[in-house]
Amino acid sequence: MQRSARRKRQGFLSPALWVPAGLALALLGLPLVALVVRAPWSQLPELLAQPSVGSALALSLATGLMSTAISLVLGIPLALVLARSAQWAAVPRRLLRALVTVPLVLPPVVGGVALLLLLGRRGLLGQFLPFQLPFTTAAVVIAQVFVAMPFLVLAVEGALRASDRRFETAAATLGASRFTIFRRITLPLVFPGVAAGALLCFCRALGEFGATITFAGSFPGVTQTLPIATYLQLQTDPDAAIALSLVLMIISAAALVSLRDRWVPGVTA
Repeated sequence: MQRSARRKRQGFLSPALWVPAGLALALLGLPLVALVVRAPWSQLPELLAQPSVGSALALSLATGLMSTAISLVLGIPLALVLARSAQWAAVPRRLLRALVTVPLVLPPVVGGVALLLLLGRRGLLGQFLPFQLPFTTAAVVIAQVFVAMPFLVLAVEGALRASDRRFETAAATLGASRFTIFRRITLPLVFPGVAAGALLCFCRALGEFGATITFAGSFPGVTQTLPIATYLQLQTDPDAAIALSLVLMIISAAALVSLRDRWVPGVTA
């Protein structure tokens, strides 16, 4: 009886699982601990007060917010298509979901090269544009949207699939239009998923490096975001690089903590 009660309290987890779980936690957490321990706390105000740091931080926050807004406008409809398309569209839906997921596993530098081949001066579409996109602030936003929007789409799609559609059906039988149902019922039902996806999208955009430096370059005040500035500082001033890394880690951690585990399916606490 006592053994049964003990197993129930432990959730039927074998003690042997704690060893690899502890190693995994150490692998994920110890690098962050090292960053906090080795941070030049006494010099932190001076390092962060540099004009280049303020410029990079402001650019990262501005472009991150812009890319998140664009991802919301484009990603929510895409998530609706993936979640609510008819059964006959199962194969196209799987292809669309694979296309959405590719940027998550694609090396960011490859994404930057692909954007150059599409929107560069001699790109498939760029050659027809009356203006130049690469190496501009707009290129930073496009690169961030490319790598970050899948996080929002997948989070919103999961929320849509888990939502109760009976409310939408009831509203439709009462004569509500599709847009009214979407605005008054669907969006409020999936708002936690939208908020979680938006924050994950913002954090990913804020930390984007590979596609940005490949497609947008590194021009101070124009395309040099905080991750790029961190990489450049690492070559000349390691303490400054550690300080910038600490800022990025704090912003990302604060955003994730504010979600209260809502990005994990089935967890609400």
